[in-house]
Amino acid sequence: MRLDDRDRDLLALLADGLALVPRPYAELGARLGLDEAAVMIRLTALLEAGVLRRLGVIVNHHALGYRANAMVVWDLPDERIDIMGKAIGEQPFVTLCYRRPRRSGWPYNLFSMIHGRDRDTVMSQLAGMIAALGLEGAAHEVLFSRRRFKQKGARYRRLPAAAEGQEARR
Repeated sequence: MRLDDRDRDLLALLADGLALVPRPYAELGARLGLDEAAVMIRLTALLEAGVLRRLGVIVNHHALGYRANAMVVWDLPDERIDIMGKAIGEQPFVTLCYRRPRRSGWPYNLFSMIHGRDRDTVMSQLAGMIAALGLEGAAHEVLFSRRRFKQKGARYRRLPAAAEGQEARR
């Protein structure tokens, strides 16, 4: 799917969230010079093309009582990283799972995030996952957050049309 300027503008507006109004897609359309039906057609096309994965709500986990956040870093064999990354990422309590390059003095190549109400809960979930996935011998570190300086979802600014083709090739 080739995005046009209206698609990019729509994506930029969606990144800020939907207004809490009876017809949020009509409100988006008014800001873009489109009617509600045109917004729905564009959103459907973006979803079907995989540009958008889904539309949903972002919940503030701190407000819900989730106070323990642990980044678990793993040193896994490169030949097993894809299968283990997928298996770890499928755990219901894992919110992020990324492969990253190893660095000198830092052997870890898989990063996963677990949120829990307290440290004991996180450690219990981690122990269960290690046992279930056969990761007992895998080198890992559990890095609990000490202070939150900023937390918000990713924001995407509109890409110039000329850069779009370059982005797709990366």
